[in-house]
Amino acid sequence: MKKTALLLILLVAVLSITGCTRNAAEGAKDSVVRTIKIGLVGEMTEMWDPVRENLEGQGIEIKIVKFSDYTLPNQALEDGEIDLNAFQHYAFLYNEIEAKGLNLTAIGNTIIAPLNVYSTKIKEVSEISEGDKIAIPNDVTNGGRALKVLESAGLIEVAESAGYTPSLQDITSNPLNLELIEVEASNIPSLLPDVTAAVINGNHAHDYGLVPAKDAIYSQGVDSLTGDNPYINIIVARTEEADDPDFLKIVEAYNKPNVARVINETFEGLYIPAWTED
Repeated sequence: MKKTALLLILLVAVLSITGCTRNAAEGAKDSVVRTIKIGLVGEMTEMWDPVRENLEGQGIEIKIVKFSDYTLPNQALEDGEIDLNAFQHYAFLYNEIEAKGLNLTAIGNTIIAPLNVYSTKIKEVSEISEGDKIAIPNDVTNGGRALKVLESAGLIEVAESAGYTPSLQDITSNPLNLELIEVEASNIPSLLPDVTAAVINGNHAHDYGLVPAKDAIYSQGVDSLTGDNPYINIIVARTEEADDPDFLKIVEAYNKPNVARVINETFEGLYIPAWTED
């Protein structure tokens, strides 16, 4: 009887240890967190705080990787240095894919950033005069978009055949003989004292402390979200990973009302949510 009792005690002890080990292993497995690196341009990260909140308990940690200009994040994504990026609109992505042969795919919408004209010298576009200097981005898509903004402001005309990415060579009318200066987008705000006006991308305007409602002398406005809008900003992945469940969870976490609320309250029209809220 004593031997039997001893064996039973030992068996219970072994089972208890085994059970604890299994539970510990399962707990460790459940606590594994995947870090996903997302590339951005500029300093705008406020909307990613509620995204992180929306991902709590899903085993995903977001790490923001900041780049200094638009030429870097797509190549970094292609090369595997980051997992996703969220800095560009469809038009920019398509141009990069064609120009560089990148294998990237948009997996979700984020914002629209209206492109505005700013000046420290004049208050209205109508004050722009003969021969004035206007700075615009020097990359194909943002530069083309800037020309379309100047066209909508009545300052120039561009060939319709150029679509949404016209170049300086596509200008068909420039009645004021404006001098259009092409500059790397991130450097344009610092040139405001040296030009009459400048077309500035939303993130760089934000980093420079510009607010459209107070500081813009002309606003492009926002195209309808129901149509084919090439200027909707996007989250982008490598094509072979476009269906990654964790990446799609990030898109879902971004397209939530609390994220839209932060965008609307923080950026005061500089950015506008580009999805339909539930």
